Amino acid sequence: MEFKRITPPNLPEYELLDSGDFEKLERFGKYILRRPEPQAVWRKTLDEKEWDSQCHAYFSRKGEKDSETGNWHLKQGMPDRWWVKYKNGKLDFQMRLGLTSFKHVGIFPEQAENWDFIANCISDIQISKPKVLNLFAYTGGASLAACQAGADVTHVDSVKQVVTWSRENMEKSGLDGIRWVVEDAFKFVQRELKRDKKYHGIILDPPAYGRGPDGEKWLLEKQIAELLEMCAQILEQTDAFFLINLYSMGFSAMITENLVKNAFRTENFESGEIYLQDGFKKNLPLGTYLRFRK
Repeated sequence: MEFKRITPPNLPEYELLDSGDFEKLERFGKYILRRPEPQAVWRKTLDEKEWDSQCHAYFSRKGEKDSETGNWHLKQGMPDRWWVKYKNGKLDFQMRLGLTSFKHVGIFPEQAENWDFIANCISDIQISKPKVLNLFAYTGGASLAACQAGADVTHVDSVKQVVTWSRENMEKSGLDGIRWVVEDAFKFVQRELKRDKKYHGIILDPPAYGRGPDGEKWLLEKQIAELLEMCAQILEQTDAFFLINLYSMGFSAMITENLVKNAFRTENFESGEIYLQDGFKKNLPLGTYLRFRK
């Protein structure tokens, strides 16, 4: 087992310009955004005037400071949708960005390093069209990476609009064949287990809490252990890989390690923190990861 921090390779379409005072200033393509960031507890390097003059849009929360929703304020010429490309080695795909009421924009740039890991794992599997399951799959960066690397991908998310967004990304990237499933991830894995289905790769990106399409409640701390135990049963014993990302501030890498050890009965994995470095060499932690191949 190896513990380390990982940051993605140079991404021409993305740049973390500055961070601090619970915010981050980022460039996506040619547009600069200002968003809340609860992990950025230090001070900004650039002053308020520079932040304001550089950004094309900024996000303000509704009501309470820790509210999950809010509004975007756009300067003249800022679109509410645009595209960026990810190109590195074997991977070359596009993702549509959009300004959502939850401050997200449709891509998590820190995950680029994991996209490369997924593609490399699939390339090393000694069968044609290995089956990969992406749970809580959001707008599908990991699904696109797996598909482009040659996998038969099942993409599961509980929000129909997000799955539609993912399909747009696939089509814009000139890919096809991804299986789209609008369903609660926990219920989907239960069903696959009953059907004795197996996958060569499983990717999890669970939120701290959420709702399924039929109102199912997801609570990370209550359900993650059982979900991982089920995933261990549907993952192939050889020619396989597993990846999980956790963003909940209450979950350390050590907690993730204990969960995976219990579920998969293995200690042969890599885990640690994912981070991005801003233009002033301040490292912004953006969750923990654990991954292994066998």
